[in-house]
Amino acid sequence: MKSIIIALAIMGSIGGITCPTILADAPVQSDHPQAVKLQAEGTQEKIMPLNRFGNNWRLSAGKIFWAVVVFFVALFASKYLIRILEALSEKWTRARLLIKRITPVIHILGWASVIYFITAGIFAPPIETLIAMTASAGIAVGFASQDILKNIFGGLMILFDRPFQVGDKIQVKEFYGEVVYIGLRTVRIVTPDDSLVSIPNSEIVNQPVSNANSGEFNCQVAAEFYLPPTVDLNRVKKLAHRIAGVSRYVFLDKPITIVCKNEVHEGRSLIKLRIKAYVFDLRYEFLFISDMTETFIREIRKRKLVRDEELSYVKGPGHQPQDL
Repeated sequence: MKSIIIALAIMGSIGGITCPTILADAPVQSDHPQAVKLQAEGTQEKIMPLNRFGNNWRLSAGKIFWAVVVFFVALFASKYLIRILEALSEKWTRARLLIKRITPVIHILGWASVIYFITAGIFAPPIETLIAMTASAGIAVGFASQDILKNIFGGLMILFDRPFQVGDKIQVKEFYGEVVYIGLRTVRIVTPDDSLVSIPNSEIVNQPVSNANSGEFNCQVAAEFYLPPTVDLNRVKKLAHRIAGVSRYVFLDKPITIVCKNEVHEGRSLIKLRIKAYVFDLRYEFLFISDMTETFIREIRKRKLVRDEELSYVKGPGHQPQDL
């Protein structure tokens, strides 16, 4: 009877929580009053932590205020840091690609640290509450934003697999340009006509991607011309090779290639001549093509390798990265 009274007293003292398993495992009650008292106190110490679960943590206005402050400070700091890194990359030409490659990594790691600090340092919920909230939020976000999650996982795959990096010239579908930003949601490239194109990461990981320079400053470009079949190919090829070699944009550590093949245009057989050479800096890609084209047309007219009435068939510049 005394044991039953002690158990009821303990359960009443902890706010009505019943713990039959713990009481069942307790040793046999002693009839001595002092022993009964000590045993009751020990049992209460085991049960009381269950009653304290989550009761000490509260979401206050002060925590929300400091979380908002930290978020906006991190936002402005991130923008200024990226601007500083971009300025340094333009100032230090040799380190340009390296700085551009580490910028997205710093950006992502920085925001991950901010989120961790706000969660663990400011709100500081119990681990059980954090797990429950994370699971609930994960389920809700998973159903509401499947496309966003695909882009986030695609961004992580791009960062780890590294099919291209910031500063590379890539082509995805019909878009060709320099990669200027790799984020968790999109990749941004600047096209030759100075348009900024944002491509979702989920599309990039599921599409073929052509990389023109693969992390190097130099990249291969091509200038194309259509010549009449009567032209002296040996002289024209030597001239084209010399023109590419003397250009101020050429990268001479890699070979210059002249390719010729026959094609039919508008029912007429023509010789397609392509000058393939490397530009020393990919940012001068189209200036290099224009320089080769202007010089080539001027020289073949000067040397009378093509008659004036046949000049209408000479075409350039042309650049199709997928055909290189």
